[in-house]
Amino acid sequence: MNEAAALEKRIVELELKAAYADDLLDRLNQTVFRQQQQIEILARELAGLRESQGPDGGTGARNPRDERPPHY
Repeated sequence: MNEAAALEKRIVELELKAAYADDLLDRLNQTVFRQQQQIEILARELAGLRESQGPDGGTGARNPRDERPPHY
């Protein structure tokens, strides 16, 4: 009976480890999913910023009225 009890204890421990591993995997998947969403949002924002700069990359001549005076 001692061997059976030891075997049952090992099985229970393995089942607990498997349950914790499943939970960890689910949480990691959720984290990766949220990070992918954030990456897509940032990529869209970056594309929007690049479009707003225009074809010259924002290095073209600027209107002096748009510039802040040096004393600000």
